[in-house]
Amino acid sequence: MAKKVVFLDRDGTLNVDIGYMRNPEELVLIEGAARSVRKLNDLGVFVVVLTNQSGVGRGYFTEAEVGRANERLLELLKKEGARADAVYFCPHHPDDGCSCRKPAIGMLKQAAAEHGLELKGAIVIGDKLTDVELAHNAGGRGVLVLTGFGSDESAKVGETGRAPDFIAKEIGEAVDWAIREMGL
Repeated sequence: MAKKVVFLDRDGTLNVDIGYMRNPEELVLIEGAARSVRKLNDLGVFVVVLTNQSGVGRGYFTEAEVGRANERLLELLKKEGARADAVYFCPHHPDDGCSCRKPAIGMLKQAAAEHGLELKGAIVIGDKLTDVELAHNAGGRGVLVLTGFGSDESAKVGETGRAPDFIAKEIGEAVDWAIREMGL
């Protein structure tokens, strides 16, 4: 039986989006994020964090610095009894044409291969329409949270054709929807 999986965007979904983060200490969880991740953990859902980090490709910071920010995220989740089972990031500039930058499904494919995950029907939660498009590109469902860039992105839904399967005020509401959709 395939593992149940939820893919979560990082900046603007789990932590406050401050733009190009150079110092991992600047990473602060959004209220309720750890509790929501812990809820998924408690139900045996595999949690994967996916994040585009074009600041590497732009020369603003290094892959090692992104790694330290991801480690801080994991530490903050752990302090509240939650965990992400895997974290992936795309370091490329948007113009590079890579296969890993969301909404391309490279990071999802890598996670599926490394952890035995089924992508069809998977749920992606994020604050940008590219997260929703990522979900649809993989045969899954996309949830747009209104934190981070989500409010601005929700205004574009009609003009882009990338309609979310659900729009949530914040990650807690998104996770509750995902749990219901997975029948847990």
